Amino acid sequence: MSMSQALPLDGLRILDLTQGVAQACGRYLADLGAEVIQIEPVDGDPDRWDGAAVSVPWALRNANKLSVTLDLETAGGRDRLRRLARSSDIVLESFSPAWAENNDLAPDDLLGVNPALVVVSITPFGRTGPYRDWTATEPVLTAMGGVLCRSGLPGRKPVLPPAGIVEQSVAVHAAWAALVGYVKMLRTGAGETIDVTAFEAVVHGFDPGFGAQGSAAAGRAETFPRDRPDAADFYPFFRCADGHVRICLLAKRQWRAMFEWLGEPAEFADPRYDTVAARFQAADRLHPLIAALFADKTRDELVAEGSIRGIPISGVLAPGEVLETRHFLETGSLVDTELADGMHARVPSGYVTVDGVRAGLRSRASNAGEHNDIVEDLLEDGPAARPGSADGAERDHRPATEWAPLPAGAGPLAGMRVLDLGVIVVGAEFGRLFADQGADVIKVENAAFPDGLRQTRSGTGINASFAWGHRNKRGLGLDLRSEEGARLFRQLVAQADVVAANFKPGTLESLGFSYEELSRINPRIIVSDSSAFGSRGPWRNRMGYGPLVRSSCGVSVLWRDPELPGDDPAGYCDGSTVYPDHIAGHVSAVAVLAAVIGRERTGRGALVETAQADVAIMHLGPSLAAARSGTGRASPERPAAERTIASGPVGVFPCAGDDEWCVIDARDPQHRRRLAGVLGRPDYAEVTGGRVLEELIEKWTAQRSPAEVGAVLQAAGVPAGPMLRLPDQLTDPHLTVCASFRTMTHPRLRQPIPTGARIAHFSTIPDPPLEPAPLPGEHTREIASSLLGLEPGEIERLARDGVLQPADSEQDAPSGQPAPARG
Repeated sequence: MSMSQALPLDGLRILDLTQGVAQACGRYLADLGAEVIQIEPVDGDPDRWDGAAVSVPWALRNANKLSVTLDLETAGGRDRLRRLARSSDIVLESFSPAWAENNDLAPDDLLGVNPALVVVSITPFGRTGPYRDWTATEPVLTAMGGVLCRSGLPGRKPVLPPAGIVEQSVAVHAAWAALVGYVKMLRTGAGETIDVTAFEAVVHGFDPGFGAQGSAAAGRAETFPRDRPDAADFYPFFRCADGHVRICLLAKRQWRAMFEWLGEPAEFADPRYDTVAARFQAADRLHPLIAALFADKTRDELVAEGSIRGIPISGVLAPGEVLETRHFLETGSLVDTELADGMHARVPSGYVTVDGVRAGLRSRASNAGEHNDIVEDLLEDGPAARPGSADGAERDHRPATEWAPLPAGAGPLAGMRVLDLGVIVVGAEFGRLFADQGADVIKVENAAFPDGLRQTRSGTGINASFAWGHRNKRGLGLDLRSEEGARLFRQLVAQADVVAANFKPGTLESLGFSYEELSRINPRIIVSDSSAFGSRGPWRNRMGYGPLVRSSCGVSVLWRDPELPGDDPAGYCDGSTVYPDHIAGHVSAVAVLAAVIGRERTGRGALVETAQADVAIMHLGPSLAAARSGTGRASPERPAAERTIASGPVGVFPCAGDDEWCVIDARDPQHRRRLAGVLGRPDYAEVTGGRVLEELIEKWTAQRSPAEVGAVLQAAGVPAGPMLRLPDQLTDPHLTVCASFRTMTHPRLRQPIPTGARIAHFSTIPDPPLEPAPLPGEHTREIASSLLGLEPGEIERLARDGVLQPADSEQDAPSGQPAPARG
């Protein structure tokens, strides 16, 4: 993106005091245009180096930022930080709560310096609760956050997912919380402190056990067992002539096409196989037929034939293949760039495009203290020139805003209207985030094309998945394909702030609702258009589901059981996860809210496009860079006297009980020394790997419960945690003290269901309400009257013609069916 083209957060100033994964939060906000000033120790961030060379993960997390060094261990350094905070809008920090309090840098201390400041604390377990002083790495969060218990084959060791996908999700979650807090400040003039806990972000944000599910939920049991699910048949893999492919047979039409391709075998002619559940149950007979059909064909041949027949198929690509994929290179998902001073690599550019241009990597990660020369200007509270700006001119960092005052007790987004055309998980998650914060989110549906998330055994249109994903929204039944329906939708667009959709590329245009058309109706409209592979490039017309995205981007190859042969299709372990669906919804929501903020400065709307594949590509950045270099490292080298090697035992270990596991991560030398002390073998402190050390750890963990392992090792300062099953989250001591779950009811569900209470702990922003998800068309008459100004007679005429689709009054009685649960 040229520096002359404004980005949504242009003018926003952020101080980034974080370390580790939390730095990715500032990177995303910098991608969207914020001026992010990274505050480093005088000698630089210790995470800058991976042994002898610059760390690729660190460089990816800190591109697009300015670097200023301060010694926060001194009173003078802390004073300079406070003075910098006076001219900033947001502070991101990941201090330990005890250190921050002892050094007068706790969130309330910073708020005292600047009452309009938004202070976001991003820590492993938050500022309160029994785990407050625990430490965590991505593997630990994976175990405790409910990801590990849905990974791997039953009866075998659970498998950690690829590095990056969990921790990057935490960063996006924090970016959403930061912008929500900033909007509140703009509308009230008062700052906010926000406590983002990585643990809760994984529990409620990555792939929540108590959140919207994927389409394959129809094939899962309506129970909540502690056993790890057998997901091998959900989205199966098959050998082919040059590797593996994956298929997603979900819709009836997809199965019918597959049935024809198989030669219409008589044993599967029964119409009952039109259902996902029946095909799952018959996988032992059906999948061998597909395997035989695919065996002598190449990946490309199968993908092409699947496209012709309307069957979703993807090739399974390794990271090295992803790096050379024409689609990702042509769309700018991957770029060859200088990532740090003297370090060049092919890496992901950024999550989204805004008005057709990538909001991504623009400048390399700065050298430590590279921008110290601008500090004095900032300390004087004056405007500062932004390095690299098109004209070098000074600019005021605070945008002019026209936000309406916020009513007492209202969510920060109250008064905003979102027309939600989204479907399945991505669509549900995007709209829910806005609805939870007070926006009027209207889910627009056509009865002829029901949202796949509504599928139920009882046919009532409400299940737990839909109730989770669409709480706090209103429902409008409207036939957008009719002339009158399109006219009514355009009337709504004129009064709306956001239109959100995640259809196949070109669908909005075919309906007459291109961004150009909608912006003619309402120049301030912001359109969020999300799809599997985006609206450009060779793969733009591919059918896309999360499992196919994972296979095409390298996630599946990296998420394998390492003890099974590489050519064994059973080795893939990502069948139970709904990734990147939830986090893709979060990514889009952050960018759209940024566009809303930017609109108050420019008066213009924007088109925000998100490809789910780009979300996965961004998360796998270090792994992709490593695949090309062979090492994941690059020059320049760190001075030899300063080199350290961070390696050691990290992995999943067995615990006492049946299929009970924990994660221990002792890659850091000091963690390894502490672990050796707990094991009673201090002589092992320098051992970095090998079966001897693993066997010693396994012998020790096998005698203890997962909870005991976590408690003992955390008390000794070693990152470790139990593998929590999803039901365990409801009784976990820390989540209980933090009131992380609430109970939600719905008149269509027989029993209440647990739900995530909030995205973060805010100092003044209230927790979201828990209004029930709408029945199909439940608020149609209300919306037609209040927003469209239609008289009752006209509403009834349009309802008879099928243009408006009000809820069926016969659906008012509860279904009596149990709430389906994640298995």
